[in-house]
Amino acid sequence: MKKRSTVEKVLKWINQYFLFFTLVAFVITCSTMLFVSVLRDSLQITLTDENIGTAAQITFLNVLFLSLLFTLIDAFRRKIAIERPVKRITDAAEKIIQGDFSARIKPHRSFGADDSFGRIAECFNQMATELGSVETLRTDFIANVSHEMKTPLSVMQNYGTLLQSPDLPDEKRMEYAKAVTDASRRMADMITNILKLNRLENQQIYPEVTEFDLGEQLCECLLQYENVWEKSQIEIHTDIAENVTVKADSELLNLVWNNLFSNAFKFTESGGTVSLSLTATAHHAIVKVADTGCGMTAEVGSHIFEKFYQGDTSHATYGNGLGLALVKKVIDILQGSIHVESALGVGTTFTVRIRRGSYGF
Repeated sequence: MKKRSTVEKVLKWINQYFLFFTLVAFVITCSTMLFVSVLRDSLQITLTDENIGTAAQITFLNVLFLSLLFTLIDAFRRKIAIERPVKRITDAAEKIIQGDFSARIKPHRSFGADDSFGRIAECFNQMATELGSVETLRTDFIANVSHEMKTPLSVMQNYGTLLQSPDLPDEKRMEYAKAVTDASRRMADMITNILKLNRLENQQIYPEVTEFDLGEQLCECLLQYENVWEKSQIEIHTDIAENVTVKADSELLNLVWNNLFSNAFKFTESGGTVSLSLTATAHHAIVKVADTGCGMTAEVGSHIFEKFYQGDTSHATYGNGLGLALVKKVIDILQGSIHVESALGVGTTFTVRIRRGSYGF
Protein backbone atom coordinates (compact mmCIF):
# COMPACT_ATOMS: atom_id res chain seq x y z
CA MET A 1 0.00 0.00 0.00
CA LYS A 2 2.84 2.38 0.90
CA LYS A 3 4.75 1.49 -2.31
CA ARG A 4 1.65 2.16 -4.39
CA SER A 5 1.20 5.54 -2.67
CA THR A 6 4.82 6.48 -3.48
CA VAL A 7 4.40 5.48 -7.14
CA GLU A 8 1.23 7.56 -7.36
CA LYS A 9 3.05 10.59 -5.94
CA VAL A 10 5.90 10.22 -8.45
CA LEU A 11 3.49 9.89 -11.37
CA LYS A 12 1.58 12.91 -10.11
CA TRP A 13 4.81 14.92 -9.87
CA ILE A 14 5.84 13.90 -13.43
CA ASN A 15 2.39 14.83 -14.70
CA GLN A 16 2.68 18.27 -13.07
CA TYR A 17 6.14 18.74 -14.59
CA PHE A 18 4.99 18.00 -18.14
CA LEU A 19 1.99 20.24 -17.64
CA PHE A 20 4.25 23.16 -16.72
CA PHE A 21 6.73 22.18 -19.46
CA THR A 22 4.01 22.40 -22.11
CA LEU A 23 2.69 25.67 -20.73
CA VAL A 24 6.14 27.31 -20.41
CA ALA A 25 7.26 26.02 -23.83
CA PHE A 26 4.19 27.48 -25.47
CA VAL A 27 4.51 30.85 -23.73
CA ILE A 28 8.26 31.21 -24.33
CA THR A 29 8.03 30.03 -27.93
CA CYS A 30 5.31 32.52 -28.76
CA SER A 31 7.10 35.34 -26.93
CA THR A 32 10.45 34.56 -28.57
CA MET A 33 8.99 34.35 -32.06
CA LEU A 34 7.23 37.68 -31.56
CA PHE A 35 10.38 39.31 -30.15
CA VAL A 36 12.64 38.02 -32.95
CA SER A 37 10.15 38.99 -35.63
CA VAL A 38 9.86 42.56 -34.33
CA LEU A 39 13.64 42.84 -33.82
CA ARG A 40 14.39 41.56 -37.33
CA ASP A 41 11.93 43.93 -39.01
CA SER A 42 13.03 46.93 -36.95
CA LEU A 43 16.82 46.51 -37.23
CA GLN A 44 16.91 44.70 -40.58
CA ILE A 45 18.90 41.84 -39.02
CA THR A 46 19.47 38.67 -41.02
CA LEU A 47 19.26 35.51 -38.89
CA THR A 48 21.49 32.57 -39.82
CA ASP A 49 20.86 28.92 -39.14
CA GLU A 50 23.67 28.97 -36.58
CA ASN A 51 22.06 31.89 -34.66
CA ILE A 52 18.66 30.22 -34.67
CA GLY A 53 20.08 26.86 -33.54
CA THR A 54 21.98 28.43 -30.63
CA ALA A 55 18.93 30.45 -29.57
CA ALA A 56 16.72 27.33 -29.79
CA GLN A 57 19.08 25.35 -27.54
CA ILE A 58 19.23 28.14 -24.98
CA THR A 59 15.44 28.53 -25.11
CA PHE A 60 14.90 24.77 -24.65
CA LEU A 61 17.20 24.69 -21.60
CA ASN A 62 15.41 27.73 -20.24
CA VAL A 63 12.06 25.96 -20.69
CA LEU A 64 13.36 22.87 -18.85
CA PHE A 65 14.67 24.98 -15.97
CA LEU A 66 11.56 27.15 -15.63
CA SER A 67 9.28 24.10 -15.79
CA LEU A 68 11.25 22.45 -12.99
CA LEU A 69 11.20 25.65 -10.94
CA PHE A 70 7.43 26.13 -11.37
CA THR A 71 6.81 22.47 -10.53
CA LEU A 72 8.77 22.77 -7.25
CA ILE A 73 7.04 26.04 -6.35
CA ASP A 74 3.62 24.54 -7.09
CA ALA A 75 4.46 21.39 -5.09
CA PHE A 76 5.49 23.53 -2.10
CA ARG A 77 2.32 25.63 -2.46
CA ARG A 78 0.10 22.55 -2.61
CA LYS A 79 1.88 21.04 0.39
CA ILE A 80 1.26 24.13 2.53
CA ALA A 81 -2.07 25.39 1.22
CA ILE A 82 -3.91 22.17 0.31
CA GLU A 83 -2.35 18.93 1.55
CA ARG A 84 -1.85 20.02 5.16
CA PRO A 85 -5.41 21.27 5.76
CA VAL A 86 -6.83 18.27 3.84
CA LYS A 87 -4.81 15.91 6.05
CA ARG A 88 -6.10 17.65 9.17
CA ILE A 89 -9.67 17.25 7.93
CA THR A 90 -9.24 13.57 6.98
CA ASP A 91 -7.50 12.76 10.30
CA ALA A 92 -10.34 14.38 12.26
CA ALA A 93 -12.94 12.62 10.09
CA GLU A 94 -11.31 9.24 10.77
CA LYS A 95 -11.50 9.92 14.52
CA ILE A 96 -15.21 10.77 14.17
CA ILE A 97 -15.74 7.50 12.26
CA GLN A 98 -14.06 5.62 15.12
CA GLY A 99 -16.42 7.26 17.62
CA ASP A 100 -14.14 9.96 18.99
CA PHE A 101 -16.48 12.99 18.85
CA SER A 102 -13.93 15.18 20.64
CA ALA A 103 -11.92 15.50 17.41
CA ARG A 104 -11.54 19.09 16.22
CA ILE A 105 -9.69 20.79 13.36
CA LYS A 106 -7.33 23.60 14.25
CA PRO A 107 -7.97 26.73 12.16
CA HIS A 108 -5.62 27.02 9.18
CA ARG A 109 -4.65 30.53 8.15
CA SER A 110 -2.28 31.36 5.26
CA PHE A 111 -1.39 34.88 4.21
CA GLY A 112 -3.07 35.77 0.93
CA ALA A 113 -4.70 32.32 0.65
CA ASP A 114 -8.35 31.45 0.17
CA ASP A 115 -10.14 30.83 3.48
CA SER A 116 -12.29 27.99 2.12
CA PHE A 117 -10.54 25.40 4.30
CA GLY A 118 -11.06 27.62 7.32
CA ARG A 119 -14.80 27.67 6.67
CA ILE A 120 -14.78 23.89 6.15
CA ALA A 121 -12.98 23.47 9.49
CA GLU A 122 -15.53 25.66 11.29
CA CYS A 123 -18.44 23.67 9.82
CA PHE A 124 -16.69 20.38 10.65
CA ASN A 125 -16.09 21.42 14.26
CA GLN A 126 -19.70 22.49 14.63
CA MET A 127 -20.84 19.15 13.18
CA ALA A 128 -18.56 17.27 15.59
CA THR A 129 -20.00 19.23 18.51
CA GLU A 130 -23.56 18.40 17.46
CA LEU A 131 -22.70 14.73 16.94
CA GLY A 132 -21.07 14.62 20.37
CA SER A 133 -24.19 16.11 21.94
CA VAL A 134 -26.44 13.60 20.14
CA GLU A 135 -24.20 10.72 21.23
CA THR A 136 -24.25 11.95 24.83
CA LEU A 137 -28.04 12.24 24.74
CA ARG A 138 -28.33 8.76 23.24
CA THR A 139 -26.05 7.25 25.88
CA ASP A 140 -27.84 9.06 28.71
CA PHE A 141 -31.22 8.05 27.27
CA ILE A 142 -30.27 4.36 27.16
CA ALA A 143 -28.81 4.54 30.67
CA ASN A 144 -31.91 6.28 32.03
CA VAL A 145 -34.33 3.88 30.34
CA SER A 146 -32.36 0.92 31.66
CA HIS A 147 -32.38 2.38 35.17
CA GLU A 148 -36.07 3.24 35.07
CA MET A 149 -37.04 -0.22 33.80
CA LYS A 150 -34.81 -1.97 36.30
CA THR A 151 -36.72 -0.60 39.31
CA PRO A 152 -40.24 -1.87 38.44
CA LEU A 153 -38.79 -5.14 37.13
CA SER A 154 -37.02 -5.67 40.46
CA VAL A 155 -40.26 -4.91 42.32
CA MET A 156 -42.21 -7.40 40.20
CA GLN A 157 -39.51 -10.03 40.61
CA ASN A 158 -39.33 -9.64 44.40
CA TYR A 159 -43.06 -9.60 44.98
CA GLY A 160 -43.57 -12.39 42.44
CA THR A 161 -41.17 -14.53 44.48
CA LEU A 162 -43.07 -13.71 47.70
CA LEU A 163 -46.37 -14.62 46.04
CA GLN A 164 -45.08 -18.16 45.48
CA SER A 165 -45.06 -18.81 49.22
CA PRO A 166 -47.74 -21.49 49.91
CA ASP A 167 -48.61 -20.29 53.43
CA LEU A 168 -48.95 -16.60 52.46
CA PRO A 169 -52.05 -14.97 54.05
CA ASP A 170 -54.68 -13.64 51.64
CA GLU A 171 -54.18 -10.11 52.90
CA LYS A 172 -50.48 -10.22 52.08
CA ARG A 173 -51.16 -11.94 48.77
CA MET A 174 -53.45 -9.07 47.73
CA GLU A 175 -50.89 -6.50 48.87
CA TYR A 176 -48.09 -8.12 46.91
CA ALA A 177 -50.27 -8.59 43.84
CA LYS A 178 -51.18 -4.90 43.96
CA ALA A 179 -47.48 -3.99 44.16
CA VAL A 180 -46.78 -6.11 41.06
CA THR A 181 -49.71 -4.49 39.23
CA ASP A 182 -48.58 -0.96 40.16
CA ALA A 183 -45.00 -1.67 39.04
CA SER A 184 -46.14 -3.12 35.72
CA ARG A 185 -48.49 -0.15 35.17
CA ARG A 186 -45.64 2.26 35.87
CA MET A 187 -43.41 0.49 33.33
CA ALA A 188 -46.22 0.46 30.76
CA ASP A 189 -46.79 4.21 31.28
CA MET A 190 -43.09 4.87 30.87
CA ILE A 191 -42.93 2.92 27.59
CA THR A 192 -46.06 4.72 26.35
CA ASN A 193 -44.51 8.09 27.16
CA ILE A 194 -41.22 7.12 25.47
CA LEU A 195 -43.11 6.18 22.31
CA LYS A 196 -45.11 9.42 22.39
CA LEU A 197 -41.98 11.50 22.92
CA ASN A 198 -40.17 9.67 20.13
CA ARG A 199 -43.05 10.28 17.72
CA LEU A 200 -43.19 13.95 18.69
CA GLU A 201 -39.44 14.45 18.31
CA ASN A 202 -39.43 12.74 14.91
CA GLN A 203 -42.45 14.77 13.79
CA GLN A 204 -44.57 11.67 13.29
CA ILE A 205 -47.49 13.35 15.08
CA TYR A 206 -49.02 16.21 13.15
CA PRO A 207 -51.42 18.50 15.03
CA GLU A 208 -55.08 18.29 14.03
CA VAL A 209 -56.22 21.86 14.50
CA THR A 210 -59.79 22.45 15.65
CA GLU A 211 -61.45 25.38 17.37
CA PHE A 212 -62.71 24.67 20.89
CA ASP A 213 -63.41 26.33 24.25
CA LEU A 214 -60.21 26.14 26.28
CA GLY A 215 -61.97 26.82 29.59
CA GLU A 216 -64.24 23.81 29.15
CA GLN A 217 -61.28 21.59 28.33
CA LEU A 218 -59.39 22.73 31.44
CA CYS A 219 -62.40 22.06 33.67
CA GLU A 220 -62.89 18.58 32.20
CA CYS A 221 -59.22 17.71 32.76
CA LEU A 222 -59.26 19.07 36.32
CA LEU A 223 -62.41 17.10 37.23
CA GLN A 224 -60.60 13.87 36.41
CA TYR A 225 -58.56 14.46 39.61
CA GLU A 226 -61.57 15.04 41.87
CA ASN A 227 -60.98 11.82 43.80
CA VAL A 228 -57.34 12.79 44.30
CA TRP A 229 -57.99 16.22 45.80
CA GLU A 230 -60.88 14.97 47.94
CA LYS A 231 -58.79 12.11 49.33
CA SER A 232 -55.86 14.44 50.11
CA GLN A 233 -58.14 17.30 51.26
CA ILE A 234 -56.53 19.68 48.77
CA GLU A 235 -58.33 22.98 48.21
CA ILE A 236 -59.04 23.98 44.60
CA HIS A 237 -59.07 27.59 43.40
CA THR A 238 -60.16 28.42 39.85
CA ASP A 239 -60.35 31.67 37.92
CA ILE A 240 -61.33 30.79 34.38
CA ALA A 241 -62.32 33.44 31.85
CA GLU A 242 -65.37 32.60 29.76
CA ASN A 243 -65.56 32.14 25.99
CA VAL A 244 -61.81 31.75 25.46
CA THR A 245 -61.52 29.75 22.27
CA VAL A 246 -58.31 28.52 20.66
CA LYS A 247 -57.43 26.84 17.39
CA ALA A 248 -55.13 23.96 18.35
CA ASP A 249 -54.89 20.19 18.74
CA SER A 250 -57.15 19.36 21.70
CA GLU A 251 -55.63 15.91 22.23
CA LEU A 252 -52.10 17.29 22.51
CA LEU A 253 -53.26 20.01 24.91
CA ASN A 254 -55.01 17.38 27.03
CA LEU A 255 -51.59 15.77 27.45
CA VAL A 256 -50.21 19.11 28.69
CA TRP A 257 -52.96 19.79 31.24
CA ASN A 258 -53.01 16.22 32.58
CA ASN A 259 -49.27 16.29 33.22
CA LEU A 260 -49.38 19.71 34.91
CA PHE A 261 -52.35 18.75 37.11
CA SER A 262 -50.78 15.40 37.96
CA ASN A 263 -47.56 17.10 39.10
CA ALA A 264 -49.47 19.73 41.08
CA PHE A 265 -51.40 17.11 43.08
CA LYS A 266 -48.36 14.84 43.42
CA PHE A 267 -46.23 17.51 45.11
CA THR A 268 -48.97 19.17 47.20
CA GLU A 269 -49.33 17.87 50.73
CA SER A 270 -52.66 17.25 52.42
CA GLY A 271 -54.43 20.53 53.20
CA GLY A 272 -52.59 22.43 50.47
CA THR A 273 -53.99 24.36 47.52
CA VAL A 274 -53.93 23.90 43.75
CA SER A 275 -54.96 26.87 41.62
CA LEU A 276 -55.99 27.13 37.98
CA SER A 277 -56.46 30.35 36.06
CA LEU A 278 -57.21 31.20 32.44
CA THR A 279 -56.90 34.66 30.92
CA ALA A 280 -56.71 35.82 27.34
CA THR A 281 -55.35 38.54 25.11
CA ALA A 282 -56.22 39.21 21.49
CA HIS A 283 -53.64 36.70 20.27
CA HIS A 284 -52.85 34.40 23.21
CA ALA A 285 -54.48 32.34 25.93
CA ILE A 286 -52.57 32.23 29.24
CA VAL A 287 -53.03 29.24 31.57
CA LYS A 288 -51.50 29.12 35.06
CA VAL A 289 -51.36 25.97 37.19
CA ALA A 290 -50.07 26.70 40.70
CA ASP A 291 -49.63 24.63 43.85
CA THR A 292 -48.47 25.14 47.43
CA GLY A 293 -46.26 22.09 47.38
CA CYS A 294 -42.62 21.58 48.24
CA GLY A 295 -41.33 23.81 45.43
CA MET A 296 -37.86 23.55 43.93
CA THR A 297 -34.58 25.41 43.56
CA ALA A 298 -33.60 27.41 40.49
CA GLU A 299 -31.07 24.68 39.61
CA VAL A 300 -33.77 22.01 39.59
CA GLY A 301 -36.12 24.32 37.67
CA SER A 302 -33.58 24.70 34.87
CA HIS A 303 -33.60 20.93 34.24
CA ILE A 304 -37.21 19.85 34.77
CA PHE A 305 -38.01 19.73 31.03
CA GLU A 306 -35.18 17.26 30.39
CA LYS A 307 -36.02 13.61 29.79
CA PHE A 308 -35.94 11.40 32.91
CA TYR A 309 -34.97 14.30 35.16
CA GLN A 310 -36.59 14.13 38.60
CA GLY A 311 -35.66 16.87 41.00
CA ASP A 312 -37.53 15.39 43.97
CA THR A 313 -36.47 11.74 44.23
CA SER A 314 -38.86 11.16 47.14
CA HIS A 315 -41.70 11.15 44.58
CA ALA A 316 -39.84 9.11 41.97
CA THR A 317 -42.11 6.09 42.41
CA TYR A 318 -45.03 8.18 41.08
CA GLY A 319 -43.45 9.07 37.74
CA ASN A 320 -40.59 8.52 35.34
CA GLY A 321 -39.39 12.03 34.50
CA LEU A 322 -40.91 12.09 31.02
CA GLY A 323 -44.12 14.06 31.65
CA LEU A 324 -42.65 17.57 31.51
CA ALA A 325 -40.43 16.64 28.57
CA LEU A 326 -43.62 15.70 26.72
CA VAL A 327 -45.27 18.95 27.82
CA LYS A 328 -42.35 21.05 26.54
CA LYS A 329 -42.31 19.24 23.20
CA VAL A 330 -46.07 19.69 22.70
CA ILE A 331 -45.89 23.39 23.57
CA ASP A 332 -43.04 23.84 21.09
CA ILE A 333 -45.01 22.07 18.35
CA LEU A 334 -48.01 24.32 19.04
CA GLN A 335 -45.68 27.34 18.85
CA GLY A 336 -46.41 28.39 22.43
CA SER A 337 -44.27 28.86 25.52
CA ILE A 338 -44.07 27.49 29.05
CA HIS A 339 -42.45 29.12 32.06
CA VAL A 340 -41.98 27.90 35.63
CA GLU A 341 -41.65 29.90 38.86
CA SER A 342 -40.90 28.09 42.10
CA ALA A 343 -39.47 28.48 45.58
CA LEU A 344 -38.61 25.83 48.16
CA GLY A 345 -41.40 25.38 50.70
CA VAL A 346 -43.65 27.87 48.88
CA GLY A 347 -44.87 26.13 45.76
CA THR A 348 -44.64 26.10 41.99
CA THR A 349 -46.46 27.92 39.18
CA PHE A 350 -46.43 26.84 35.54
CA THR A 351 -47.48 29.49 33.01
CA VAL A 352 -48.44 28.35 29.51
CA ARG A 353 -49.05 30.76 26.61
CA ILE A 354 -50.90 29.38 23.59
CA ARG A 355 -51.64 31.10 20.31
CA ARG A 356 -55.35 31.54 19.73
CA GLY A 357 -55.10 31.85 15.96
CA SER A 358 -54.16 29.40 13.24
CA TYR A 359 -50.79 27.65 13.03
CA GLY A 360 -48.39 27.27 10.15
CA PHE A 361 -48.12 23.48 10.22
